[in-house]
Amino acid sequence: MTPRILLSAVAALSLAACGGSGTSADGNVAAAAPVAAKPAPAGQNWTQVVSKTPEGGYRMGNPDAAIKLVEYGSRTCPTCGAFGQTGQKPLTDNYVSTGKVSYEFRDYLVHGQPDFAPSLLGRCVGTATFFPLLEAMYMAQPQFEAKLADQAATNALQTQLQGKTPNEAAAAWGDYLGYVEWVKQRGIPEAKARACIADKAALDEIIGMMNKGEGASVTGTPTFILNGTKVDGVSWPDVEAALKRAGA
Repeated sequence: MTPRILLSAVAALSLAACGGSGTSADGNVAAAAPVAAKPAPAGQNWTQVVSKTPEGGYRMGNPDAAIKLVEYGSRTCPTCGAFGQTGQKPLTDNYVSTGKVSYEFRDYLVHGQPDFAPSLLGRCVGTATFFPLLEAMYMAQPQFEAKLADQAATNALQTQLQGKTPNEAAAAWGDYLGYVEWVKQRGIPEAKARACIADKAALDEIIGMMNKGEGASVTGTPTFILNGTKVDGVSWPDVEAALKRAGA
């Protein structure tokens, strides 16, 4: 995908909004029979079982779980941040750990260029640290949001980035928002961080994931898909209620 086409795709896709309802036509799904727990492989907890999916997301838990939860989320979206801060731990501790539920996160660049660097950094650290880093990004989100709220500075940066490639824009936003320095403080060498942000194929992959399948119908973040059906709501209580109706 060329830089011009990629930027056009992001511009179109980022018309979606942070905090979208994610409401399904049949949000009040009838309660299902309880699902039986399944033990993890010897010496492991299901929360330690993480893999990249064919769709391009990262999944935690039993790959054969009867209840499959997928989140399309933006690392710069405050509503996604609220879920990460309040819901990720109980989701993993109380549901994924049982083997009944798997949880897959798919990056969705709802804010366009500001999302590039955190998404690329979050996806290049490997499966073992993908979800811990995602949660840490959400916990630290207020410090990044404060810089995004400075309209004069962000407008000036956008002007400077005219004609730049998507990955050059990612690097500039990553420095301005402080993500490069932030991951350095968490053990990721600066050289690796910058290589991740410069990875054109990785950014193309995220755009492709957004354009196909369920991602093509996402109109806001976070959007939660439970066994193929959009969850009615975006908060942890909404998601937990849907999990319980599904038999978790």
